[in-house]
Amino acid sequence: MTAPEPDPRHAEAEFEQRGPTIRDRRRIDPETYQVREPQETAAPAAAAPESETPPVPDLEAEVKELHDKLAERTSDLQRLQAEYVNYKRRVDRDRDLARKVTIEGVLKDFLSVLDDVRSAREHEELSGGFKAVAEEIERVTSKYGLDTFGEAGDPFNPHIHEALLHAHADGIDGPTCVEILQPGYRIGDRILRPARVAVAEPEPTSAEPVEARPEPQPIDEVPAESAEKLVEATGEPGADKPDTDTDQL
Repeated sequence: MTAPEPDPRHAEAEFEQRGPTIRDRRRIDPETYQVREPQETAAPAAAAPESETPPVPDLEAEVKELHDKLAERTSDLQRLQAEYVNYKRRVDRDRDLARKVTIEGVLKDFLSVLDDVRSAREHEELSGGFKAVAEEIERVTSKYGLDTFGEAGDPFNPHIHEALLHAHADGIDGPTCVEILQPGYRIGDRILRPARVAVAEPEPTSAEPVEARPEPQPIDEVPAESAEKLVEATGEPGADKPDTDTDQL
C-alpha cells in the first residue's frame, strides 16, 4: 500500500501561514555592539545551557591592553633614537678632536722648518727654488690654521711669551717685548709654542735721601742746666761730674 501524495495546495497554504524565515548573519550585534559567534548554515540545534555559552571578550580591556603595548613600544623607540643621537654626537666630537690632535702634531714638527725659513729671509738667503718651497710650506701651514704672533713693542704676557733676556730701558710703562728672538705659533686659542723674547722694564727710581740725624753729644759737653735738672730729678749728682772737694784733698 503506497503513501498518498501530498497535496501541493495544502503545502502552499501552510507556507503562507508560517511566513518566510529570516536569518541575521551580521557579525556585530546592532543592539549590544558585541561580536557574535559564527552560526552554522545547518538547522539550529537545540539551545545549549547557559553555562556552556562561550564568554564574549571584553573589548574595552583589549583596547586598553593594545594602547599600553603601543605606548611601551613608542617609549622604547624614543629611547633608542635618543641613544643613537647621543652616540652620533659623541662619535663626531671624538673624530674632530682626533683630527685636531693629528694636525697639531704634524704642525709642531714644521716649527723648526719655519724658523729656518724665517732666518733665511732675514739674512736675504731666500731665493730661487728654495724660496718657492718655503712659501708653499707657509701657505699649507696657514691653511690648517697655524698663526704666527709676537712683535717688538708688545706688552709682555707670561701666558704667550717666554722671556730669555732681561734689561731696563727708558720710555716704557711696564714690561715690554723689545726684541723677538723666535716668533710664537698658535692654532686658534691653543698655543703651540710661546714667543721667545727679550724683555725690558722701566729704569728703577732713585731712592730718596735719608735725613741726617743729629749726632749725640758727649757727656762732658752736656750743658750745666741739664745736669742740674738731672740732679733735682734723681737726688744724686751726675756720675760724670768731678768732685772738686775730693780732688783738692
